[in-house]
Amino acid sequence: MRTMQSAVKLRGWVQAVVAVALVSVIAACGGGGGGDSGSSNNSSSVLNGGSLPASPTQQPIAATAANTVPITVARGVSGVINIPTVSVTVCAPGSSTNCQTIDNIQLDTGSFGLRVVSSVLNQSVLGALPVNTIGTSNAQLAECATFADGYTWGTVRNATVAILNPTAGIGGETTATGIPIQIIGDLASSTVPAKGCTGVAENTVSDLGANGILGIGTAPNDCGVNCENVNFSNYFACPGGSSCTPTALAPAQQVANPVAHFATDNNGVIVQMPPVSNTGASSATGTLVFGIGTQSNNALAATQTFTTDPFGNMANSVFNGTTMQAFFDSGSNAYFFADSSLAKCGSNFAGFYCPSSAQTRSITLGGLSSTRASVSIGILSASTLFGNTSNYAFNDLAGQIGSSSFDLGLPFFYGRHVYYGIDQTLSGGQAPYVGF
Repeated sequence: MRTMQSAVKLRGWVQAVVAVALVSVIAACGGGGGGDSGSSNNSSSVLNGGSLPASPTQQPIAATAANTVPITVARGVSGVINIPTVSVTVCAPGSSTNCQTIDNIQLDTGSFGLRVVSSVLNQSVLGALPVNTIGTSNAQLAECATFADGYTWGTVRNATVAILNPTAGIGGETTATGIPIQIIGDLASSTVPAKGCTGVAENTVSDLGANGILGIGTAPNDCGVNCENVNFSNYFACPGGSSCTPTALAPAQQVANPVAHFATDNNGVIVQMPPVSNTGASSATGTLVFGIGTQSNNALAATQTFTTDPFGNMANSVFNGTTMQAFFDSGSNAYFFADSSLAKCGSNFAGFYCPSSAQTRSITLGGLSSTRASVSIGILSASTLFGNTSNYAFNDLAGQIGSSSFDLGLPFFYGRHVYYGIDQTLSGGQAPYVGF
């Protein structure tokens, strides 16, 4: 899932919903255990004369400290592969008791802010989350978060957001005050604006593939200065909850990255995932670490770091001789890039690559600084990988997008620690960066 400068998100993982649903219905009772559920990494039947690069081997730290929470990749709510999820607690502002913990929230480093499907919230909590208003008429504030394949529509409300660690049994990270979040699907479909919301509505758990989205990338809020221009804003003023019209919105009023509003450990995150077999695994358990260089367990130990734009883009990356924008996006369930030399899958797995033999591709990453680093990725046929219907974690799944971007989705994260430094330049702090 990708938040671009105009707040348009690339929801690459959704391309798997239709294809993998055919697989996942059969595997409704599968998953769990995190084992290799496939053949040897380098078996001739899998490689078929091709080759794969060596897989990274870093392991996540144990999620036993207050600034850590477990990340789970498994079947989830609707059997979509490669969706990392965490649990999030939402409280009415100022209350420590009117709260609800929601599981299966997608961890998305390619977007910014918390979005929760309204149907998963109980009425006590939902009713206590005040709808934000704008203008002298106190019109309700709503957002249409537009993706490549659709949109989410709903009000913007204030809530205290806590990301607690049930394993540690202590502490956790909580926003110091209430922050703006999006409640997906709490407005009638008849209120969707004719302009500004295009594509398919994704306002339910089944359409979204998760109970919500936790966007914790490099930006402190949804779309920054772009949404201060009404022509580019994805926010709407809705008098009486209807007749919604576009409105400019200052960053402080936008859906906010919860991490940037923690009392401590608020300068970034580290996403740590374990290695998985090149033929997939039934599940994978990683660790989300809050803060970078703020505790003994979150030192900046990246081999390469790249200064980025506010949204985490490495705009000086090069693939196949073409300069393009690259980004690390845990919300995309595959690598997504354009390569005409790779065979595409048929209609059963539309959008994915199905090469006849294992493939390796390399991209040179470059951000706004002089740092350059080449990384190699492996690609196996989606039809081969999806042949094992109990697997939900894959490190070598790839698909196609336009030629201007290279999306290093969740497969890149397996066996790595990936760092995100949150943009603090407006307060005189650090520039946004990513690293691994």
